Amino acid sequence: MSKPMSNIVEFNPSSVPSFVKRGELSAVAKALTGGSVGGGKRISIKGGVFRLISNGEEVAAIDERYLDVVIVNAAPKVSRTFYMGKYEEGNTSAPTCWSSDGERPDTKAENPQSTTCASCPQNIAGSGDGTSRACRYSQRLAVVLENDLHGDVMQLALPAQSIFGKEEGKNRPLQAYARYMTAMGAGPDAVVTRLRFDTKAPVPKLFFEAKRWLSDDEYAVAVEKGQTREATNAITMTVSQTDTKVVSQTEVAGTAPKAVKKAKPKVEEDDGDEPEVRKEAVVGKNVPKGGSDLNKLVDAWDDTDD
Repeated sequence: MSKPMSNIVEFNPSSVPSFVKRGELSAVAKALTGGSVGGGKRISIKGGVFRLISNGEEVAAIDERYLDVVIVNAAPKVSRTFYMGKYEEGNTSAPTCWSSDGERPDTKAENPQSTTCASCPQNIAGSGDGTSRACRYSQRLAVVLENDLHGDVMQLALPAQSIFGKEEGKNRPLQAYARYMTAMGAGPDAVVTRLRFDTKAPVPKLFFEAKRWLSDDEYAVAVEKGQTREATNAITMTVSQTDTKVVSQTEVAGTAPKAVKKAKPKVEEDDGDEPEVRKEAVVGKNVPKGGSDLNKLVDAWDDTDD
């Protein structure tokens, strides 16, 4: 049984650790504010439950509605996937079309739906179930558990509902959380992040909350973990992954995407499932300078939302 930590520093935005003050924003922060798992380990949020997956098999399910982790790396772009036809549980076939950068179809895509994601008919509201889009967003993070910083790096693949949307108090989707942290000159990798399910959402949706600053020693471990091959694999899109399919409209509706007429995509009102038009963040005069490369990643994300 582990002993309680007596030297834990609770998260306080006005008290920034020395490692945050002394350098540039981290690679994780850069990825998040901008934008092959194979046999690796990952965290699934299927069914509104945190599930630990190893080599494609569920090895544990967590009863609590929250999970405390450290984000050690993040994909610099939000990816896109489109499946033609009805969703089938357990089907790991490649999607019909996909994009690792959210800008244009991958060259290996079986059936590209358009030359660019912005002009794609599957990117129009209503092409999926209800007012949703048939082509779905996904964002990959590399995380370690707070109580096992020296342990395995795991992938966390997030659906659009957990990425985009407005913050409401402490309820922040990933991009809003990343902007909140970078406004203080820190990256999400500088703190222990609590992942918490939105109990009011009809589908699995996470909020992100900073619980405490990492110590200097913990931060050094997090940086090292973020540079490992496991972390790189965790944030790299592979078409055999199934988490994106789990959050696709076909799983929720059980129907194939609707046929839509080609039309010029329009900016939709934010419903928590779409990116927002980027606005310049207002940063206070006394905001401390960041201490890692991760913060600059978050700006690239917002650039993809325009």
